Amino acid sequence: MIISVASGKGGTGKTTIAVNLALSLTNVQFLDCDVEEPNAQIFLKARMSGEKKAFILVPKVDETKCTYCGQCREVCAYNAIAVLPGSGGAKGKVLIFPYLCHGCGACSLLCPQGAIKEVHKEIGLIEIGEKQGIQFIHGRLDIGETMSPPLIRQVKEYIDPSKVVIIDAPPGTSCPVITTVKGSDFCILVTEPTPFGLNDLILAVEVLQKIQIPFGVIINRADIGDQKVELYCKENKIPILMRIPFDREIAQLYSNGIPLVAQKTEYIAQFRDMFNLIKKGLSA
Repeated sequence: MIISVASGKGGTGKTTIAVNLALSLTNVQFLDCDVEEPNAQIFLKARMSGEKKAFILVPKVDETKCTYCGQCREVCAYNAIAVLPGSGGAKGKVLIFPYLCHGCGACSLLCPQGAIKEVHKEIGLIEIGEKQGIQFIHGRLDIGETMSPPLIRQVKEYIDPSKVVIIDAPPGTSCPVITTVKGSDFCILVTEPTPFGLNDLILAVEVLQKIQIPFGVIINRADIGDQKVELYCKENKIPILMRIPFDREIAQLYSNGIPLVAQKTEYIAQFRDMFNLIKKGLSA
């Protein structure tokens, strides 16, 4: 089973939920796909045993073969190629913008002269470790890189279907989130009972409905703010999987990088009950 943990906005406690859920279960694999700012390791403190550089394929033009026909520019949906045809006897020029390239390979495939080949461009690092029987994998996007989905897809290549896979997604509702949650059996949306929490929860719900992934909601800091999140979930028949109170002790544990279930062990049963509820709902 693959369970992704997401949120419409940052700061709702998404990583807290993902980490503590993983620590409450057995036969778990944990993927931190928040590759721009991975922080699950702060709490898991996994013993890292391996790493692998991550690459994306970008075009390289052999201008001895290029006729500057512009076919590569036309096929590129991301405007990563500019073709400047020669004039007045001057030679043309092909400009490649690697930070816009999504590595789809269309330009190489459709170049009529075979003048384009793809070369590796390093974009980040994938690290692998283990903690208390949990296999841990996370990605780190290099500083300055603008696109995280290619690295997220490479992290997800490590998914082991024989395990319970917990995926910590990036915040928001943009391409990195969709890349992360795609293929999940279930998505847990973590929110808070505030106007911002409700607004971004609604956006996240619309995304999951669009890509047809079952989901439920955890309300963190549930006893602050107002009841509008509860009312929204009730009106839209969205299951509330758990409510976590605004607790100073939980905040202190978090600030010291200590998982909730390590000290407040009563939450282990709550996370297991939630997992069983999700499992039962998927098998119904």
